[in-house]
Amino acid sequence: MALSKLEQQSPTQEPPSPSHCYTALPTQSPDENYAVLPFYSPGGRLRWCGCRMLYTGTASFFLLATLVYIFWPSDPDVKIVRMHVNRMKIHTVPIIALDMSLLITLKVRNSDVYSMDITSLDVAVGYRGKMLGHVTSEQGHVKALGSSYVEAVLQLNGVEVLSDVVYLLEDLAKGTVPFDTVTEVAGSLGLSFFKFPLKAKLLCEIVVHRTNQTIVRQNCYPQK
Repeated sequence: MALSKLEQQSPTQEPPSPSHCYTALPTQSPDENYAVLPFYSPGGRLRWCGCRMLYTGTASFFLLATLVYIFWPSDPDVKIVRMHVNRMKIHTVPIIALDMSLLITLKVRNSDVYSMDITSLDVAVGYRGKMLGHVTSEQGHVKALGSSYVEAVLQLNGVEVLSDVVYLLEDLAKGTVPFDTVTEVAGSLGLSFFKFPLKAKLLCEIVVHRTNQTIVRQNCYPQK
C-alpha cells in the first residue's frame, strides 16, 4: 500500500529534448549587418594620373620634334660632279693670256619634302687664288627628296695669267690643273601659298685631269 502511494506521488520523468543539448545563438539586429571593403587610397590614383600625363607629354614632345625636323626647310646640297675643258689656249702676244671653255655639271640635291625652284645659279672659277670668270645658269626645278643636274658653260677669253704662267705650264705638263670654284644657288620652296627662300654657297678646290676631263680630287666645304 505504501509503495503504491509513492509511485503515484513521484513525477513522471520525460527524456531530454534535443534543444537542451545546444545553446541558441542570439539573433542579430539589422543594424549590425556590415560588409568588408578594400582599402582605398586616393594618393595611388593621383600618382597614376601624374605618370600618365608625363608619358603623354613626353610622347607628344618627341612627335612634335620629329615633325619639325621632317618638315622644316633646309638648304639644298650642291656638288660639282664634272668639269669638262672644251678648249684651252695660251696666247703669248701681245701679252700672256688664256682662252678656255669649261663645261661645268652640278648636282643639286633637295632633301626637303617640298619641291624646289632654282631662281639663280652662279659659278665662279679661279686659278691659284685669281678669279678667272663666272657663269650664271638658267632657272631649274628640283622635285621633293630628289636631285637635278644643271650644266653651265664658262667662256674665258684673253684672261691675263702673267703672274701664274709658270705654274700653269707646270700643271699642263703634269696633266692636272687645279681650280678654285665658288658656287651659289638661290631658290625657293615650290609652295603655292608662300615662298620660303633657300640659298647655298659652296667653295671647292678641284683638280681636273687634262686628258680625260675628269675630276681627280675635289675638296669642298659649304660657306654661310
